[in-house]
Amino acid sequence: MSVFQTYSDYFVVSEKNGLSQFQTMTAYLGGSAFQTVLDNPVTAYRQLVQQYAKDAAGKAVDPKIATAEATAVFKANPVGACASGLAPRIIGVGFKRVPKFGILLGISFILGEDGNISAPAAFGASVLSAPFINPIRMIEKQQRAFFKETGVEKPIMEILREAAKQNFQPLFRGSVPLMGHSCASALLGLAGQPKLQKYIKEELSQYGVGTFTSGLLASAAVTPIYVGVTNPLSRLEVIMQTSKIDGKAIGVIEACKEVINDSKQFGLRGVFRGQGLGIAKGILSLTAFHQGRIWLMDAFKENNIKNGSYTPKVGSA
Repeated sequence: MSVFQTYSDYFVVSEKNGLSQFQTMTAYLGGSAFQTVLDNPVTAYRQLVQQYAKDAAGKAVDPKIATAEATAVFKANPVGACASGLAPRIIGVGFKRVPKFGILLGISFILGEDGNISAPAAFGASVLSAPFINPIRMIEKQQRAFFKETGVEKPIMEILREAAKQNFQPLFRGSVPLMGHSCASALLGLAGQPKLQKYIKEELSQYGVGTFTSGLLASAAVTPIYVGVTNPLSRLEVIMQTSKIDGKAIGVIEACKEVINDSKQFGLRGVFRGQGLGIAKGILSLTAFHQGRIWLMDAFKENNIKNGSYTPKVGSA
């Protein structure tokens, strides 16, 4: 009986925020899909900039050279490069985001937060969702990994066939840095950005600042901190996930040594390869995700008001 009651509650509109858990989850997934399509070209370009940190002989190259090589790949096949990895990312909205947002919102609901994400919910979702997220990220990066050599993205089925020969273990390369990356993303992007946006909107409402502008300002404020924390972790992921599946796997320690050697040769430019692109991507991604999420949540709430499922309290926003 309790199982059915819990399932039924999933679709009950909350009196606190005017949305059901199902509608909140759908809004998060919709915002994620919107963000994924918009930021994919920047995501692809940033990966190549980080991936081309080494030449064919395995020696670290100047960040300017890596950027030039990534630019050359994009110029040679702009459409293919911009769309590379998009298919697994779109599929990943289901395979990655359903577990992540499900766990995130589930913990949030248990804690009585009604969709307002706290640090404990963000941390729990980051750790528990990693096994679901990592294979998709690995496939996405493998699709782009050999663009310079072949000029086209690697087919998903070919990646899966290669991984199957090793019982799919290669798909879990990079899980450790992913957990750190995902935790920072949840704490700053999912939990921090909405609170900062609300504060900015309240403070600047007298100047006619609306939801979109306040969201953009909040994303611009959060992103440099977020990227500063996650860029080295992103480098580790790229190093570990772009080596050949049928070749020798690169572990966390070896990847860390590679970043350290990069820093010895090129200083902070070596450690923070792709930092500027990361900030641009972060602002675009956070703004697109939250704006898409807000649009859907507002639409759901308006529909709930029309059909009588929710009656706003007098004086509520």
